[in-house]
Amino acid sequence: MLRGAFIGFGNVAANGHMPGWLSRNDVRIVAATDGVPARRQAFLEACRDGRWYDSVDDLLSGETLDFVDVCTPPGSHAALIKRALDAGLHVLCEKPLVTQMADAEAVAAASARAGRVVHVVHNWLHAPVCLKISALIAEGAIGAVRSVSWRTLRTQPAVAATSEGGQNWRVDPAMAGGGILFDHGWHALCCVARWAGAPRGVAALLETRRFHEWPLEDTATLDLDLPFGKGRIFLTWTASERSNHIGIEGELGQINAVGDKVTLKSKSSERSFACPPSLSEGSHHPDWFVGVADDFVAAVTGRGSSNIDEAVLCARLVDLAQRSGAAGGARLSLGE
Repeated sequence: MLRGAFIGFGNVAANGHMPGWLSRNDVRIVAATDGVPARRQAFLEACRDGRWYDSVDDLLSGETLDFVDVCTPPGSHAALIKRALDAGLHVLCEKPLVTQMADAEAVAAASARAGRVVHVVHNWLHAPVCLKISALIAEGAIGAVRSVSWRTLRTQPAVAATSEGGQNWRVDPAMAGGGILFDHGWHALCCVARWAGAPRGVAALLETRRFHEWPLEDTATLDLDLPFGKGRIFLTWTASERSNHIGIEGELGQINAVGDKVTLKSKSSERSFACPPSLSEGSHHPDWFVGVADDFVAAVTGRGSSNIDEAVLCARLVDLAQRSGAAGGARLSLGE
């Protein structure tokens, strides 16, 4: 039985992670802390036998734990992960891992020194749509991937839990790291890299099309140099609808995903698969978290491996995209 505790108990912890942990018989959540005292009641209602602590220090000194589940705004991740590793604990951390490239490298090094797992919540890989795409690519249904097109359309940033009168942390660059590039870019880059291999270069255009009251981008376009072709990721908070569209071209066929439907086309046939729910349905995805929890527990118990290398790659690509955007869309290679 692994004993875990939450650091941060906002929307994603309460509505995404907690139901997933409660569905397991090999993990027990025993405690939580959050900088917003009002979240105490929500945690104690969800975890009847749990204990609440007013600070991270009190939590780490007051409990015997195997891991912490970090669900705080991204700007706090690096310091919290370090404190947990120093306490000898494994760490599950919400995406993005960190907001600075140097912190990503430092976290990976600290994890290796401590001999403890740091695993990032890349839950979209466990969405039914993405699981079907991964399976089709793995079985060679379209051969080698030659191009990937990814579009995420949203009408506004997702709402984050705040203290009374507080600002949504997703629109605060100090806490979020950036705009939609950090919020949805991690999902897209993680999936594209899994399906087509690590991009070798990025050219990015970062725009503020509508939400000029916030000092960050609400739209991002990334052109990727993939190992065997090209990729494009388009992300925006300024659309008139919520939707996701994925198109993947291979040497033997193509895969398209719209809504909850995945279509496989080849020269001789076409097949469609229903994979509900769609990627744009909901925000917390407790059912997708189940797969994340499986991977994390496997890594902690020696039956699997952490995804820290994948997370560091995403951090590098996001950093590269930010620098490319600042340079007017210059194409930068991963080695720069």
